[in-house]
This record gives sequence, C-alpha cells and structure tokens, in this order.
Amino acid sequence: MRRRLIPQGAAVVLFALLAGCATYRDGDGETGTRFDPKYLFKTDVDRVVDTSHAQILEGLMRIADKLYRRNPREWKKAGFSDRDAAIARLRVFRTQPPDGLAGHLEGQAALRAFAPGYGGDRVGALLYGLLTMVDAAYEHRDESFILDSLDAQKFYNCARNMEVALWKLASSHDAERKPVLLTNEISDAGRNLSFEREFGRIVGLLDLMSSVLEDKHGRLVTRAAQSLATSFFLPVGGLH
Repeated sequence: MRRRLIPQGAAVVLFALLAGCATYRDGDGETGTRFDPKYLFKTDVDRVVDTSHAQILEGLMRIADKLYRRNPREWKKAGFSDRDAAIARLRVFRTQPPDGLAGHLEGQAALRAFAPGYGGDRVGALLYGLLTMVDAAYEHRDESFILDSLDAQKFYNCARNMEVALWKLASSHDAERKPVLLTNEISDAGRNLSFEREFGRIVGLLDLMSSVLEDKHGRLVTRAAQSLATSFFLPVGGLH
C-alpha cells in the first residue's frame, strides 16, 4: 500500500491554517473550532501572554468588587450610584482616570489610597495604580503577536508590587487605629482570607510570565531583596 505524501508547500499551508484555528466553548458547553486569521501571527507564548493578561485583569476586578463590598463609603465618595458603576469605571481606566488622579500612575496613584489626608475613593486609587502597573507590564497592548516584545523585569516588579499592596491593605491604619480599608473578615464564623488568595493568584501569574520571558529572551531579571515593612512600589512603566 503506497503512502500518499503531502507536498512540502501544502504542508506549510496546512500548518498555518491549523495554527489559525481557535477552540471555543458554546453556551451548551460543547467545544468547537473556528478559524481566526490573527492566530497566524501568534506563537504559543503569545497565547499564554493573552490568557494571563485577561486573568490578571479579572482578578483585579474581583479584588475591586470585594473592597467595594467591604468599604461602600468609597464608591459613594466618588459619586457612583452603586458598586457596579464604580467597577465599570475602573474597566476604562486607560482613558478615564479617577477624579484627582490625573497625571498619577502606578505606585504613585496606589499610594494615594493609603495617604492619611486623601479624601477621594481609596479603592479606586489603589486599583487604578495596580491596573496601570499591569498595563505597563503588557506594554499597553490588549493582545500580543509574534513581533511584540515584553520585558521579564516589568512582570517581576509588578508581582512584587502586588505583594506590597496586599501588605499595605493589611497594615495601614488611620489616626484612630482603624484600617484604612477593610479587607479580610475575622469573626466567630471563621476567617475569610479571600483577599490573600486572589492576590496570591495574581502574583503567581505575574511570576510565571516573568519566568517564561526570562527563558524566551535568555535575560535574567534583577530580584529585589527587601522587607515588606520598608518596601515601596517598584517602577514598571519607567523601565526600558
């Protein structure tokens, strides 16, 4: 029995077509495949980048939702009708920074959330700072393609900044020794540590991206050795 061989040129075209196929799941849970030309210009690493980006952003939105639930006064200070409206505002952070934060980005904006005299929406300030850090790490792009370049150091710094933000949430108090923002709940019913879990998941994704990019480009990141108690937000967007 003779084996039919695929001509080399046809094999290249076939591979390209397969690479341009994306798997999806419909409303009934059934999986299928559709052709999307943009996947012809994406490597496996690019797809990992896109997936991690989407999951990190959704993780930050969950943190925002949790913070607004425990601190409703914050979205009320910003003049929103409800918590959902405040979260929707954060989703367009690139073009519409929260009031009072124009010109402030990343750590500079996040620190406003813990400043004693800050009268604005502290949750909005913190999340705006964290979101702009993530945006800078992904080079202000919604999708990654073959020719795009990302910096492992930015992802490493961003991961450490998430740890700093979590520490500040747990340790920052006002003049009356009350938490600046309420986070985990400890009661007779038990301990709710959902903030640590969500931040931990985001840190893990950012560290994974840093490792993937280190391996891809063969460049090691500079790892900071610092105590959380004396830590500060590391630069992300300012790195070159």
